[in-house]
Amino acid sequence: MSEGGTRRAWQRMLSGRRLDLIDPSPLDVEIGDIAHGLARVARWNGQTKGPEIFSVAQHSLLVEALFAAGEPFPSGKARLTALLHDAPEYVIGDMISPFKAAIGGDYKLIEERLKRAIHIRFGLAAEPLDDLNRLIKIADRASAYLEATALAGFAIAEARKLFGAPDLPLRDFAAYLEPMRPAVVEARFLARFAELDAEAVGTL
Repeated sequence: MSEGGTRRAWQRMLSGRRLDLIDPSPLDVEIGDIAHGLARVARWNGQTKGPEIFSVAQHSLLVEALFAAGEPFPSGKARLTALLHDAPEYVIGDMISPFKAAIGGDYKLIEERLKRAIHIRFGLAAEPLDDLNRLIKIADRASAYLEATALAGFAIAEARKLFGAPDLPLRDFAAYLEPMRPAVVEARFLARFAELDAEAVGTL
């Protein structure tokens, strides 16, 4: 995109921040912008059941809950990392995995730079430990299975083949799968962030 013939690589946020997409600064990251954006980005390219989209913000809340359920004593920082695992999508949107694979490395590079800036902004490790990343990925795949079968029209056998079958009492997470209006899920995301952020600070 250009303005007056000058190319730009930043996006203006509702907070007034200008976030550089190529070289993002943690100082330009605001949780209000993240919550607002994620609540309005649709999972599954919008191909889900219900009168509302199933947003990335809802997915993030579900992943954090699944992560905590799979860990006996998860720390506040670990849970906050899980909540923010898809936070870069408030800027770059949510692309389905086949399309990400087709695009290749540039998308992943920008996503990783944004994630590092977000983590630093909120006092998390810029590069989380491999074990934490692995556990969050397990929760992410469990969330994908639940969303696929409950909302995106996948047969159970197909979802198991693609995402595996979660070893969790799935009925405990049914409430997370009810698509919500953007303003509602934005508020819930912000409230959960505040809880986890306070817990993470308390463990320093």
